[in-house]
Amino acid sequence: MADTADTRTPAQIEADIRRRRATLAETLDEIGVRVHPKTIVGDAKAKVASNIDHTLGRAYVGVNKAVTDVRARFVDEDGAPRLERVVPVALVVVGVVGLLAFSTRRRKG
Repeated sequence: MADTADTRTPAQIEADIRRRRATLAETLDEIGVRVHPKTIVGDAKAKVASNIDHTLGRAYVGVNKAVTDVRARFVDEDGAPRLERVVPVALVVVGVVGLLAFSTRRRKG
């Protein structure tokens, strides 16, 4: 068997112990910070905020796509309105507004 005797001096051993204690103290401090309730709450808030940001980003992309699709139905490639589609929709809107106004007047009178 090989001899594995420690050849360090007592001063070297003491210095090594001090280094290991310092490292252990740092590790314990880090663990203390990680398990502190404020840290846990902060991490949870950050995760929720990230999820909300992600959801809002997806919603924005969806709405933007819908608006682009609707615009493409009412405006041609040159940016001119497609009257064959705009006029019927405008007539429907005017009709609905007229019916609402008429029904409101009948209730008051």
